[in-house]
Amino acid sequence: MDDEQQQPDHGPLAGFTVGVTAARRADELGALLQRRGAAVLHAPALRIVPLADDSELLAATKQLIDQAPDVVVATTAIGFRGWVEAADGWGLGDALLARLRTVELLARGPKVKGAVRAAGLTERWSPSSESMAEVLDRLLAEGVDGRRVAVQLHGEPLPGFVEALRAGGAEVVGVPVYRWLPPEDLGPVDRLLDAAVSRGVDAVTFTSAPAAVSFLGRAEERGLLPGLLDALGHDVLPACVGPVTAVPLQAHGVDTVQPERFRLGPLVQVLCQELPARARSLPVAGHRVEIRGHAVLVDGELKAVPPAGMSLLRALSRRPGWVVPRAELLRALPGAGRDEHAVETAMARLRTALGTPRLIQTVVKRGYRLALDPATDAKYADD
Repeated sequence: MDDEQQQPDHGPLAGFTVGVTAARRADELGALLQRRGAAVLHAPALRIVPLADDSELLAATKQLIDQAPDVVVATTAIGFRGWVEAADGWGLGDALLARLRTVELLARGPKVKGAVRAAGLTERWSPSSESMAEVLDRLLAEGVDGRRVAVQLHGEPLPGFVEALRAGGAEVVGVPVYRWLPPEDLGPVDRLLDAAVSRGVDAVTFTSAPAAVSFLGRAEERGLLPGLLDALGHDVLPACVGPVTAVPLQAHGVDTVQPERFRLGPLVQVLCQELPARARSLPVAGHRVEIRGHAVLVDGELKAVPPAGMSLLRALSRRPGWVVPRAELLRALPGAGRDEHAVETAMARLRTALGTPRLIQTVVKRGYRLALDPATDAKYADD
């Protein structure tokens, strides 16, 4: 068909608003989303403690230099590089590298292995899967009773990893690379929370478990947690970069979507598939109308619609083809008060934005209805 052959001049995320909670690489993620048409609401849920100022990392580094561990587990490439660079800045770089040459150094996956070798070190072993579970299995198979194991942490929780080592008799020393604290300015987070609870965003992305913990914690502080969980469970899509990131949300009963590969690009691709699939698409007055977060596709053409108009359109689409009374539409308008004239004003603007006035019919003295195609009326009769 000709319509199927036409290439849309908008991205797959056009008309959707996506919240970004990342602190690190937020610009990269935001650019990927905007390139595909999304509106982005950036609200870093964390701030990273600068390595050079991190007294905890300095203390852990000195302790490992003075008291050699048996095993060191490097978990992330950026964290390992940052650790070595910070040690250099403190005048401890050579001593740290000398110490790491004397221990059993395990690297979680190829990227970490590359960082280890770039530092002039050689790992004893590295899994191809980037799986901490595989690293744990190897350590437990070797036996850890009485051994001292240092684990380079990266702000991410390692569910069961440290506990399993300690249960096996190991002494576990954490090396806290990139500690994350709540943001100094909570304004953007609060705005994103308000938008999520009011369904003003279509999805919220999480690229680290601490960001998810911080976001949920701020919602609880403000008394918004029940409303946030309801939104994430029904109308606002929670998208996580991987299963570890999803753990805090799942602990609250929230199901998430995740890419098969735990990277930003695949995360955006998941949104490109999921959000359009969740949009309501209806045959109206001989046209195909797809209702997105803050815009509408009419026969594949993107139409920007004011917030009041989107509220009316959603109210009409809940019962397509049925007459919706003005009083009910007035309740759907944010902050409209009691004057039904507000419905007429917003409806006129909605029709103008859609560019096809016949999509919405006025039923005199009753209200308005979406002009659903007759052939599909029966399908939606019981909605």
